[in-house]
Amino acid sequence: MRPLLRFFTLPLVLLLLSLCVVLHPATVFSQGHDATRDQEQRSPDWALVAPHLPDLLTSSPQRLEMQGDILRARRFPANALVYFRAAIARGGDPSVLMNKMAVTEMELGENTMARLYVRGALKAQKKNAQAWNNLGAIDFLQKRYHDAIHDYKHAIKCDSQAAVYHSNLGLAYLDIKDYESARAQLIEALQLDPQVFTHHNTTGSSLHILSSSDRAALSLEMAKAYARMGNEAEMLHALETASEAGMEIQEEMVKDSVLVKFVNDPRVVTMERAAKTLRASQAAKRNVATGVVPALPPAAPVPPATAPEPR
Repeated sequence: MRPLLRFFTLPLVLLLLSLCVVLHPATVFSQGHDATRDQEQRSPDWALVAPHLPDLLTSSPQRLEMQGDILRARRFPANALVYFRAAIARGGDPSVLMNKMAVTEMELGENTMARLYVRGALKAQKKNAQAWNNLGAIDFLQKRYHDAIHDYKHAIKCDSQAAVYHSNLGLAYLDIKDYESARAQLIEALQLDPQVFTHHNTTGSSLHILSSSDRAALSLEMAKAYARMGNEAEMLHALETASEAGMEIQEEMVKDSVLVKFVNDPRVVTMERAAKTLRASQAAKRNVATGVVPALPPAAPVPPATAPEPR
């Protein structure tokens, strides 16, 4: 896909968007998302928004961009794209707007279009850290982890103080099983922003979806990072999350030079016991639901006859 996207230069993209406005703004802008736009406009909330929509042909690019932001925040992404495109055609900043369009396309599940727009944003401004981060998110979602690592490193090079770029790079390292690099990036992210993993953001950086095993692995690395930072409360919380995700945490803790000090901590022993009880209960419920009868335990082996000890 990347070689093909190189043919879509920024001037060509801007020309196409401008032609959309001149030729037929009401229909061309909606192309590709007609059904989604119609569904959004049938929402009861749309009636509250519709009377305040600015004119696509005469409004300033700033007002059109703001309207796109509002529509996206109100969960009307397909309609938001109309206003972002119009803002570009009216002279708005293509780097900023194409980046917003890329994230919006990701929200709509259109990663191919998202890649096209984020490439356009980078054509307009090569050092756009958010665009590099969002390209990383697209690659991550498509399981191109090495490409995602390359993209996130570019984002960090442009803005090394953004904690979320370090956390995303850490997640990408986690998926290629480079745990040492992952932990280093997680520690860096936490040092820049201790709340980085609790923020909800809309710049493509919170789009990573983790399986239970990935979530357990991430939580374990988080626990190691917190342990090295001396934050026991968060370390225990991360261990609990890993345990709840199915990890035998005490088995993993003995493999780490810092966590091994806590392996027999009563708090860890208690959470491991509780997690095992919970997993057993959930397994029993699944067996009942599927009609599976647990096998009987094997009979105890008969001890072999032993010869009398010599005297």
